Amino acid sequence: MRQSSEARLLQEYQQARGRLVGIAHGILGDLGEAEDVVQEAWLRLRRSTDPIGSVTGWLVVTTSRLALDAVGSARRRRENYVGPWLPEPIVTFDHVGAPAPVDPADRVTLAESVSTAVLVVLETLTPAERTAFVLHDVFGLPFGEVAEIVGRTPAAVRQLAARARKHVREGAPRADTDPRRHRAVVDAFTTALENGDVEGLLRLLDPDVVLHSDGGGRVRAARNPVHGADRVARFLAGIQRKRSYRLWPARINAGPGVVLDRDGRPVAAVSLTVVDGRVARVDMVINPDKLARTGAPWKENP
Repeated sequence: MRQSSEARLLQEYQQARGRLVGIAHGILGDLGEAEDVVQEAWLRLRRSTDPIGSVTGWLVVTTSRLALDAVGSARRRRENYVGPWLPEPIVTFDHVGAPAPVDPADRVTLAESVSTAVLVVLETLTPAERTAFVLHDVFGLPFGEVAEIVGRTPAAVRQLAARARKHVREGAPRADTDPRRHRAVVDAFTTALENGDVEGLLRLLDPDVVLHSDGGGRVRAARNPVHGADRVARFLAGIQRKRSYRLWPARINAGPGVVLDRDGRPVAAVSLTVVDGRVARVDMVINPDKLARTGAPWKENP
């Protein structure tokens, strides 16, 4: 392969990489495995001797197929997971630790439509349903292209996506989409949590709020969901009163949230699902393995 040709391939790969990781992450639910899949797609591209019309299109198809092949082994590993499983948090901050504004060009990179709550629901789908939903509903691939990836007819893929869509609607709260409302709720939530203010948290929590906590057996976590505003408020306030964590508003898996840190080290990523101006779901990742990639605004922006 001539040097100029490989340089062109590398440039197109780098331009598409964010989208590819988003696709693989949506299908697999694991960022580390998604990055491995995308790296393998790049290696296969370099080794390929076949003529390729669209490099990006080829990478999307190859990444999707590799991710689909890896879903089974990923799920088998989760069968042995200790306690509730939540997806690895993808966290972004701005220069003061607040949620970073999302450039329209980065929406695909961040899998903007795939929140933590939606990723949890996707775990209950079949691999084919999940792939059809992620590729068509999230990333906008036509049913014909998705059909080639999953090995089904376009009509069958349409049905897969419809079933997946129904499960997502039923399983994930319909979150508010107004970023200003998100910011206001997160700011108030952060203040109440920082002060261990049970009454302040109660004003922000939906009466039927549910909290899930993922410690992965590495640290102590609630093994069962915590239901109801009073129990969730007291659970959260109790954590803060014991440790006095520093709190940073953040964007976590395409939704609003808060990162807790102790001694400059992130110890929890808390995703919030906001419905009608109240927090309807709290997903708390405290497994240190899943927090290893979490950046810190005080380090990223000195």
